[in-house]
Formats: sequence, structure tokens, C-alpha cells
Amino acid sequence: MKRQSRRTLIQCIAAVAQNAYIPGFLQGVIYQGRMKLLCVPGLNCYSCPGALGACPIGSLQAALSGRRGRFPAYVLGTLVLFGVVLGRLVCGFLCPFGLLQDLLARVPLPKGKVPRWLDKPLRYLKYVILVLLVVLALLLHEPAFCKYLCPAGLLEAGLPLTSLNPQFAGLRGPLFYIKLGVLLAIVLLSLWIFRPFCKYLCPLGAFYGLFNGVGFYRLQVAEDKCVRCGKCAAICPMDVDVVRHPNSPECIRCGKCRDVCPTKAISGGFRCK
Repeated sequence: MKRQSRRTLIQCIAAVAQNAYIPGFLQGVIYQGRMKLLCVPGLNCYSCPGALGACPIGSLQAALSGRRGRFPAYVLGTLVLFGVVLGRLVCGFLCPFGLLQDLLARVPLPKGKVPRWLDKPLRYLKYVILVLLVVLALLLHEPAFCKYLCPAGLLEAGLPLTSLNPQFAGLRGPLFYIKLGVLLAIVLLSLWIFRPFCKYLCPLGAFYGLFNGVGFYRLQVAEDKCVRCGKCAAICPMDVDVVRHPNSPECIRCGKCRDVCPTKAISGGFRCK
């Protein structure tokens, strides 16, 4: 099985495993068992009818927005653990919303890229959102990112819950439709641009990206094998210059650069030095 097929299979298994509570989808209810105390690695809404664990960003927001002033040690510790061990490998292999964008990218429509002069500053937007979600949660005492922006929350929780359970139908107010507009915009952009949410808006990807250069999983380019053909940079869906920055914060470890390298100069794993 080719590397990209294996990756897609792992993504599907991860998405199903994180949302395996079948009664939730049948009855329109939210699982509230003991497993919900655990954070999953990717962006996967706590309120999804099938969700067995909690989204780390949602958990962080909930802890910070609480009025009791508790320090979210467990959530931050979990995020750092995922970051140190995996970095943005989480984005490439374990995030359900990343899988959705990957599947949309396969729709046979003309593809494009955001112009470099606009793309570069937009990449910093996710870091601004990462900082703001912390600040706003502390100041407003509410999970601002989850409430106003997160498209995964609407897709995985808002739409199925309000459709499956009449008790939630009344929650479709103005905010619901604003977030629906955000979700539709991301879906449409994903047909044209590879992973626009991951590139520009995802605070979880921004956090994990901070660990790409120092975490256990690394990419390595063998200088003696590299012929500077540029194929790795050309095929990279996240527009990373692999030779110069193999462990860029933007790299989601998809492995496409390794597949296309004619001299097998690019390697990756938990033991690369």
C-alpha cells in the first residue's frame, strides 16, 4: 500500500475511533462517560454525538473561561505532550477536520494558491487566534473560539444535534448561521486551496507547529544525496521549502516530499538527529 493510501487509512481510523459512540448518532445525545475526561489529539468537538473524548482546544477554552480561576494543568500538559512527541504529525494523520479538507482537495476541480504576498502574512493569523482565544477566554469568561469561529464544532455538533434532537432545534439562531457561513466558506476554499483552515486559522495547528523543530518526530534531508531538483518543494501541499526548512511549523508530515524525492534524500521518524 502506498504511503498516501496508508495515511488516508490512518486518518479514517482515527476519525472513527474518536467518534465511535454510535448511540449518540442514533439518539441525538452527547456521550458523557469517563472517557470524555480525556483529550484527543486533533480538532474534534466535545459535543459531537459520537465523540468519546474532548477537543484539546475546547477543553483549554472551557478551563480558562471558568470563573474559579483554575489553572488548566492537565489540558496544557496533554497539548505539550502531543506537541513534543508528534508535533504537526497530529494534523497530517489524526485530525478529523484535516481529513475532511484532504478529501475535499481530491475533488477534481481547478486548484490554485493564495498569492505569496498575501499568503505569508495570513500564515500568522492562526497564531493571533491562538493568543486571542486565551485572552478572550480569560477576559470574557467564555470559550470564544468554540462559540464564534470553530467550523468543526458546527459540522460535528451543531448540525447533527439540531437535526437529530428536536430539543436542540431552537438553538439555530443568528450565531448558528454565522458559523454555518464560516464552515461553508472553508469547505468551498478547500476545493481550491489545500487545507485553508490548517494554513490560516487553526490555533491547534499553530500550537503543534511550535514543536516541529524540537519534538521527537523530525524530517531530515541528507545533504550528500540531495540534488536540489526542487521536486519536494513543488509538491508540498503546505508550500514548505523542504530542503531549507524540513521541520517548518507549517509541515504536517504528509510524506509527499519523501515520495517524490528521486534520490531518497528525505527521511523522517522519531530517531532522526
